[in-house]
Amino acid sequence: MKIGVMTGTGSEGGMDAMLSRLREVEARGFHSAWMANIFGFDAICVLALAGRETQRIELGTAVVPSYPRHPVAIAQQALSAGAASGGRFTLGIGLSHKVVIEDMLGLSYARPAAHMREYIAVLAPLLNGEPSRFEGEQYRVAAQLQTPGAAKVPLLIAAMGEHMLKLAGAHSAGTILWMTGPATIESHIAPRLREAARGAGRPEPRIVAGLPIVLTNNPGAAREWAARHLAMYGRLPSYRAMLDREGAGGPEDLVIAGGESELNAALDRLREVGVTDFNASIVPVDAEAEARTLDYLQSQL
Repeated sequence: MKIGVMTGTGSEGGMDAMLSRLREVEARGFHSAWMANIFGFDAICVLALAGRETQRIELGTAVVPSYPRHPVAIAQQALSAGAASGGRFTLGIGLSHKVVIEDMLGLSYARPAAHMREYIAVLAPLLNGEPSRFEGEQYRVAAQLQTPGAAKVPLLIAAMGEHMLKLAGAHSAGTILWMTGPATIESHIAPRLREAARGAGRPEPRIVAGLPIVLTNNPGAAREWAARHLAMYGRLPSYRAMLDREGAGGPEDLVIAGGESELNAALDRLREVGVTDFNASIVPVDAEAEARTLDYLQSQL
């Protein structure tokens, strides 16, 4: 299992701090660095810049919402980021949520699985450097991109429901998860994703699992932090469904917190259930715990 680090959204200290963090993550030897695209910096833009300041590390979005960007536009951005990073960029996309797409942006969130099916049909060929021709209900596209120096960009899809897992397995390199526990990955995510990949003749899919983690003598404080700051994930329907499958009351119940033995056991469990990449979101309980956690994760590479 490869280990990467979630780097935040850039709101924590500005662009210079964000790029410095990405350089540090690479210098420590981590396999990947992931950036969310919420309401801070644009993740694809930042990772393209980071591609010019790093040499080895995989740089990926976790994730960019599909609805606000036309698939041709996001393909052009992703290929540009891939060219800037020498082929180290991975595009993670997701549907986002009704409260964002409809209530904030004023777009329709009707039939999300159908939206993603058409979106991928347009996007996937372009990420592979091929023309895209598609006639559907939402998109009617005949387009080709010419991006000098761009390699093929791997696509990951945030998939939790059955329909989305089928799409991810059949049409992408795998799924990228957040707030989805090991029991749910073992019984629900991995089997459906792999079945779809096999049916489509695709390679074994990646499962990138993002979870909060901290090495600390006070795990209760870490869970209290998560209960306060991550509470919205317990209310959003797609995450709530995964928490219910896991038997978790809220996001705080998925925090990996404690000493090295507790963290070792949690990472071993993720390996056992088929996670290919762990995306570590370090809980900011205090600066010392954050530093210790980063050191611990580095020791697991």
